[in-house]
Amino acid sequence: MRVSILGSGTSIGVPEIGCTCDVCTSKDARDKRLRCSGLVEVNDVRILIDCSPDFRQQMLALDDYRPIDAVLITHEHYDHVGGIDDLRAFCRFRNIPIFAEPATNTAIRQRIPYCFRENLYPGVPRITLANIVPGCPFTVQNLQGNSVSVLPFRVMHGKLPIVGYRIGRFAWITDMLTMPEESYELLADVEGLVINALRHKCHPAHQTVEQALENIARIAPRRAWLIHFCHDVGLHACEEAKLPTHVRLAYDGLQFSL
Repeated sequence: MRVSILGSGTSIGVPEIGCTCDVCTSKDARDKRLRCSGLVEVNDVRILIDCSPDFRQQMLALDDYRPIDAVLITHEHYDHVGGIDDLRAFCRFRNIPIFAEPATNTAIRQRIPYCFRENLYPGVPRITLANIVPGCPFTVQNLQGNSVSVLPFRVMHGKLPIVGYRIGRFAWITDMLTMPEESYELLADVEGLVINALRHKCHPAHQTVEQALENIARIAPRRAWLIHFCHDVGLHACEEAKLPTHVRLAYDGLQFSL
């Protein structure tokens, strides 16, 4: 399995427009953060997790133009779905299924209704919406017939229920504040974990770096990467030096294998 971090930032991104703090003016490329998204490749199946408004820029930087076999959406907020229209370039390979909870799919349909009309004009992305249920696995298949099982699980974005995803022994969690007990059980034996850590100061809808480290200790993956930072988290080089050796700060363009 190979995981590519396409974007590691929050809805505002880093640098934040108009900000002159040390992070936003940093020359370290790891402190430049597009909106949050990742690409997971396993068994020749390519799965995009969230499709941010920066998707086009992210894929140009990745420079790897091959089919995307599915998109997994964690929730309907714009920084996680704003790039769906740009999937059109990858619809030259195949119609792309988007997996999300029913309410999220309804929001997507309302936001880009032109993608779901009976008569589609040329160039519209060919996408389909598939409903998922937390705790119920589903299958993603590529054009060659290879398949991968995906397990969605419930996390809470403040008071908003959203989903994380487990693919084999890898799990992706973003925008979480808390997680119900049954979701911890679904993460048993995870080896690799990407998990959000907004900043050090408490937030009503996102966990802090310290809360993320507590959850990492409880889930006990072999390796973990923090993601979904705002500029308040601090400089990448300084913050990463404070972490346990098996926990790293993710950054845009990072790739790792499990």
